[in-house]
Amino acid sequence: MPRTLLELEREVRGLGGLLEAATAAPEPGASAPLGATAARGPRAHGHEAEYALLVEAIHEGSLQHYGRGRVVRPADPDLALLAGDRLYALGLARLAELGDLAAVAELADVISLTAQVHAEGRPEAAPRAWSSGAAAVGAGPTDEHEAEKAAWRGDAGPE
Repeated sequence: MPRTLLELEREVRGLGGLLEAATAAPEPGASAPLGATAARGPRAHGHEAEYALLVEAIHEGSLQHYGRGRVVRPADPDLALLAGDRLYALGLARLAELGDLAAVAELADVISLTAQVHAEGRPEAAPRAWSSGAAAVGAGPTDEHEAEKAAWRGDAGPE
């Protein structure tokens, strides 16, 4: 099991309250590939564990909104939405503390694009937004990545 998810579990439990009560150990086989992708990039150099954690915290927030979390599993759907927002804020705040405002903008784009594809009834497109966004957080956006996001916003969707 990835250390990143265990660390995320610890962090969320540390928040206390209803989130602590809704937190569980990651299930066997749970993975954290998005954080690992961001952590391998040159922009994460020297802060690899932090980048992995914050990307996975934000992804966990998305899972609260649109699926089932890996470490936060509230029974109440309203609490899941609030937990998702709190996890978004946790990850983005940690990224801002690192001073990487370009990555904050990138992850804000991922959150927005994920909401868009779900609203449009295309949830199967969300993993592509996440994988592309995680790579851009770690390595910086490419022209291809920016064109993909622009096309997506124009309802063309990623290829």
